[in-house]
Amino acid sequence: MNNTTFVEVDIGGKIVRFETGLLARQAAGAITLQQGENVLFSAVTCTKTPREGIDFFPLQIEYRDKFYAAGRFPGGYFKREARPSEKEILIARVTDRPIRPLFPEGYRNDVQIVNTLLATDGDTESDAMSVNAASAALVISEIPFMGPIAAVKVGRINGEFVLNPTQKQLAESDLDLTYAGTRDHMLMVEGSAKEIPEADMLAAMKFGHPFVVKLIDAQLELRKKLGLPDKVITEAAVETPELAKARELGGQELADVLTIKGKLDRQEKSGLFFEKLKAQMLEAFPEMTAEQYMQTFDKLQIETVRKNAVEKGVRIDGRGFDELRPLAGQVGLLPRVHGSALFNRGETQAMGVVTLGTSSDTQSMDAITGGDTEKKFMLHYNFPPYSTGEVGRFGTTKRREIGHGALAERSIAPVIPEDYPYTVRVVSEIMGSNGSSSMASICVGTLSLMDAGVPIKKPVAGISIGLITDEKSDKAILLTDILGAEDHCGDMDFKFAGTRQGITGFQVDLKIPGLRWDIIEGALERARVARGKILDLIESVLPAPRAELSPYAPRIHTMKIDPEKIGALIGPGGKNIRRITDETKAQIDIEDDGTVRIFSNNNESMQAAIREVSLITAEAEEGKIYRGTVTGIKDFGAFVEILPGKDGLVHISELADHRVKTVEDICKVGDSMWVKCIGIDDRGKIKLSRRAALKEQQEG
Repeated sequence: MNNTTFVEVDIGGKIVRFETGLLARQAAGAITLQQGENVLFSAVTCTKTPREGIDFFPLQIEYRDKFYAAGRFPGGYFKREARPSEKEILIARVTDRPIRPLFPEGYRNDVQIVNTLLATDGDTESDAMSVNAASAALVISEIPFMGPIAAVKVGRINGEFVLNPTQKQLAESDLDLTYAGTRDHMLMVEGSAKEIPEADMLAAMKFGHPFVVKLIDAQLELRKKLGLPDKVITEAAVETPELAKARELGGQELADVLTIKGKLDRQEKSGLFFEKLKAQMLEAFPEMTAEQYMQTFDKLQIETVRKNAVEKGVRIDGRGFDELRPLAGQVGLLPRVHGSALFNRGETQAMGVVTLGTSSDTQSMDAITGGDTEKKFMLHYNFPPYSTGEVGRFGTTKRREIGHGALAERSIAPVIPEDYPYTVRVVSEIMGSNGSSSMASICVGTLSLMDAGVPIKKPVAGISIGLITDEKSDKAILLTDILGAEDHCGDMDFKFAGTRQGITGFQVDLKIPGLRWDIIEGALERARVARGKILDLIESVLPAPRAELSPYAPRIHTMKIDPEKIGALIGPGGKNIRRITDETKAQIDIEDDGTVRIFSNNNESMQAAIREVSLITAEAEEGKIYRGTVTGIKDFGAFVEILPGKDGLVHISELADHRVKTVEDICKVGDSMWVKCIGIDDRGKIKLSRRAALKEQQEG
């Protein structure tokens, strides 16, 4: 049964084991990857024939954490895993991006990769493991995958790079980089940083690359151990009679149409040309289907955009290769909300809205691999169909929306003060899209946070750099601020965000099998320069965060109490804290160190809550007069509660300035009484005097 084949490789002092032959024997390829006590399983399957009538590669990658991997039950009412979490979706996307470019042009068979985390030590991230397992499963299959590839994580602690850092190490690191590559080139990067310079970012990539090579060699060794020959993959020729005819009939006219500056005007002229060429092509090829014509037209468009750039030095809309589209921004867009802004870069338009809340508004994190258990800063991204002038379905949040929101969130998170007491939510509503709306979300997120008065350390901006390469001339043309069509027709979407001091967030998508280091270095510099221009615009709109919060945002009062008083403040079963919040309508957060934060939109409510908390947590002070309530009567005196849960004894001799025969002659249980604290003994017992209080009040 246990007839397995495996390969082990030492990666930075940790053994990584690729094994196959035990699980999922009917899959086209199945791998178990073990790294310490972490086990990740990957199975790949494919259809025998291409899917008809499509012009894209139908690759589906799924990633799932299993709670049993950490010896835990899933949260919620139903004790089983259900829809993928945000983290699972993000790991699936990280796995997809470096793998997708390495399939032959025109390959249309459905390919499905299912990755499952089977065991975890709770302190190891699984995103790089997911890439490595998926690549290995493809390598040992006969699916035409032009890999292998591999991935590692890179952190930096005290200026030293750390390979595959644990969650604990990432908490100390100023870099969280997932790096994927082929033997010779970088394929993908994703992650966040705390304002690291571009040169350090490049050095981090180069640090990780040799370990990627070792993991690639291990995958090839595994295929060899299985007795499988080297893969020989031939790509289908792009040139077809239909493409040649379309080029002949309309190549020059399309080249002119694709340099029209305005998106809507360009789309209108392109639509007219599309129909004109379609009629001509149907005359030449009467059997051509609508799908075949669409595919041919798409190839002609891609070819024309690339040829315009390489041969004529012209890009869509006529801008220079390093030129940004017109920028605009404004703040204070909406009433009542806590902060709002609008950001335009060409036809791409994003509206940002900020909401400030209390600790009860934090996002609980139910991840099984450690890290933060709750999130106080969130950025959510919405991409409605009208943003591209189209009709579309509304439904659940799409994976692309989750991915773009996560990129913008981690780009801004480093500038939110760690001790900021509010929970912060930014929503980016994409109102118009023509390229890199995720980067626009970073820019509008910064503006809306400043408008809300959130004291961000520095403004953050993001930009996308594109690429068009030409094999014949070996040209590599970088394009600043790419349009949607340039993203579709080009080779790269190089998204980098940061402050003037350094990088905070990044993500790179490629359609080609890797980038040379000189191209990466050039793209980093292009992004830095463009980022500075956008930051100029942001600071011209709002130079710094507003000094005052919106009048509709909750106010906060922070006070410190003795940690031993926390129990008294909460009360048995939460009785005291519930009473205070019910009566005052304020939100009260209590931390273990005795920090109490009171949130309220109403000053009267705030002051009432402060008084209640102060009373419950206060200590009796000698010489101070209190209005108390009689809680008990004895022959020798009365017990009076002067603070919640605190009472003292008024001896019978201290009840009045004359001789008192019985305590009941002066008071009964439930009576209110002014008393003065005249002493506190070593055991904390409080001595009170009604006589002294009355005398002081009369003299006053």
